[in-house]
Amino acid sequence: MNRADQIYQALDAAFSPQHLEVIDESESHRGHAGYQEGGQSHFRVVIRASMFGEMTRVARHRAIHAALGAELVGQIHALALDVAS
Repeated sequence: MNRADQIYQALDAAFSPQHLEVIDESESHRGHAGYQEGGQSHFRVVIRASMFGEMTRVARHRAIHAALGAELVGQIHALALDVAS
């Protein structure tokens, strides 16, 4: 399973979002720090879940990182988050 699928499954299970997109943006970072041949290093997540409504921006990001787990987060060079309720 690739990292995008792992991210999607972990966030879907943790938050039951109304909307979830995991976009691999690695190719647009070719030649930059952290780029890995074959991609799977730079991601953008767009997620909408009702549970984020009462959270601060920092709490939302912490919840997403916790749901992904340290091992998966450690394999990702960049993770851009667009989080809302």
